[in-house]
Amino acid sequence: MPLEGSLIVKDDGLPEMTAFDTEAVTLEKADIVQVLYEIDDDDMEAMIPIAFHPTIPPSVTFLFYQGGGGPVPPFTMGQVRLGCRAGVRPRGYLLAAVVDNPDAARELSQRWGYRCLPGEVKISRRHDYVRATAAVDGRTILDVTVVDPMPISGSDIQFTATMNPARTPKGVRLVQVDPEFTFHKAERGQPRVDVFDAAAWGDDRVRTVYPVSACAAVADLTLPKLRYLCKPDVPTMQGTEKIG
Repeated sequence: MPLEGSLIVKDDGLPEMTAFDTEAVTLEKADIVQVLYEIDDDDMEAMIPIAFHPTIPPSVTFLFYQGGGGPVPPFTMGQVRLGCRAGVRPRGYLLAAVVDNPDAARELSQRWGYRCLPGEVKISRRHDYVRATAAVDGRTILDVTVVDPMPISGSDIQFTATMNPARTPKGVRLVQVDPEFTFHKAERGQPRVDVFDAAAWGDDRVRTVYPVSACAAVADLTLPKLRYLCKPDVPTMQGTEKIG
């Protein structure tokens, strides 16, 4: 039998969405950094909602975007997401996102349900590494690097959809955000995590144990119209709701 999540999603601190009718927004030539690690499996079922299955092995994704377009002002965002599956489909359950522009954070929260924390977020590119950092109140809570990046095809990279817990007109829901990407540049390198303060991202049980992969890209990133919601407290096959 597949393992199932057991986390009860509470509405404390969740972003507030008043509607689901947001239009798609394209961030042209956005910088993207993703670092993936296996995590300790002691609490893997307790860290994700009942709606999902944990990945085997359990994993965490550190995902950064830098861009802006249309109603979303320029921003840099760092996300921490736990690997999970909605049925058989891979997903990333968002713990939190740090965003460096308050106006952009408001749009990301209200339109797509991102739980945004104010802070400083940076992406630095050099010939031998791509580094991404996030800090809150002057303290670094995430520092990851793609070491020795080498060119690859954008088709070799997979970015899974994000499931954002949020308060919505239908109650607390997991909002599916599945961006689309048109790649201009893609690279793969060795993953490295120098700082990860799990408690600052909302769950101190997340402990990295083994590096898996790392990539960096420049792409036209489209934040989509919303299509699906999930009830967090029942399996995905029972609790998925189509928007519109």
